[in-house]
Amino acid sequence: MMRCWKTWQKRGVIMSRDKADRLRICLLSYRSHPHCGGQGVYIYNLSRALKDLGHHVEVVSGPPIPQLDKDIKLFQLPGLDLYNPDDLFRMPSLKELSDPVNFMEWVGVSTMGFPEPFTFGLRAYRFLRKRRHKYDIVHDNQSLSYGIKSIKKYIPTIATIHHPITVDRDLAVRTVSSFWQKMKQMRWYSFIGMQKRVSRTLSHIITVSQSAKNDISKDFRIPLERFKVIPNGINTDLFYPVSEIRREKGRIIVTSSAETPIKGLRYLLEAVAEISKTLDIRLVIVGTVKKNGDIEKLIKNLDIKEKITFTGRIDNEAFVQQYARASLAIVPSVYEGFGFPAGEAMACGLPVVSTTGGALPELVGDAAILVPPANSRELVNAITELLKDPEQAEKMGRLGFNRVHSRFTWKRAAEMTAAAYRETIRDYHRL
Repeated sequence: MMRCWKTWQKRGVIMSRDKADRLRICLLSYRSHPHCGGQGVYIYNLSRALKDLGHHVEVVSGPPIPQLDKDIKLFQLPGLDLYNPDDLFRMPSLKELSDPVNFMEWVGVSTMGFPEPFTFGLRAYRFLRKRRHKYDIVHDNQSLSYGIKSIKKYIPTIATIHHPITVDRDLAVRTVSSFWQKMKQMRWYSFIGMQKRVSRTLSHIITVSQSAKNDISKDFRIPLERFKVIPNGINTDLFYPVSEIRREKGRIIVTSSAETPIKGLRYLLEAVAEISKTLDIRLVIVGTVKKNGDIEKLIKNLDIKEKITFTGRIDNEAFVQQYARASLAIVPSVYEGFGFPAGEAMACGLPVVSTTGGALPELVGDAAILVPPANSRELVNAITELLKDPEQAEKMGRLGFNRVHSRFTWKRAAEMTAAAYRETIRDYHRL
């Protein structure tokens, strides 16, 4: 009987400890659909991994809504969603505009700004003010809105900054020539001032690479000691080698989640045009581009339309099949805070040619040929080298696969993130 009592007593201690270790987490993300870039990937995988560690996770999102597993609760904050490609820049109804936050969002878009981070923060504050006792920690996914500054007065708050948006702004301004175009870009990125001011008030910030940490600290003027570097993971359940599909010689692949200068697609297209003069090469672009936009015009001017295939939006299974058919994956980005496309290609066992932009060298290590960003000539040399040397390409593919599985898992990212949460909560209650 005594032994039985001690056993139940021991179990009770373990159960109490497990309950104490279980965090009630609110993840905030203003734009996190999986087809809108890395932020959607981040929210989906981090929420899943934190849940698997035993934590209670809820996600609060603006449109477009993220893709989440069914056991993770999602609160969708209604917004105007004026950048929805299916109904771009629609005219809101008078009923919608009677809400002051909606009105501010409409005015911001109408004056060529990007007000979503600001208005999402206001809606999030309005939502969380009534639920502040339900969470131990709020984790903001780079909205960095004034609403977040208000939330942190009531709930311990941490934010992830994936990379400094100042890099995107500066590159966008440099790539246009007229004064009015430059002013238009400056207006679009005007939310950065808010993000700088709010981020400086946060005691704890997560970022995904050492490169991003240094650049954010410099551009946002935030002390380095406030940062925790927690690399993202790669979902190896979704991205893996498919041995029954044969790689096609001369077929290369790139992921284009956004037609912006920072992704460096124009330099890859220039390289393809040059390589096609001597080698049979085909480029598959996973994604879409604007009709009659700069990329489409460049393809026409380079006379390489027959060499290019756009997949449009595809599901993960089709994505993996595209990787399996390709000989090489190219990451031509001028800058990346982390670089999901490189990691996903490596997880599929695909050799990679990558620029040295931002954090990419930290991710790929010795498992890729590295070239300077914004340099089509160096891309030509690297792509040609690997297309002509399949043995080297195969070796690099194996190196990349092993590197992802040993260093970049979502379980590891979630464990480090939970530790950052506990530190944030502890310091909050000390104040």
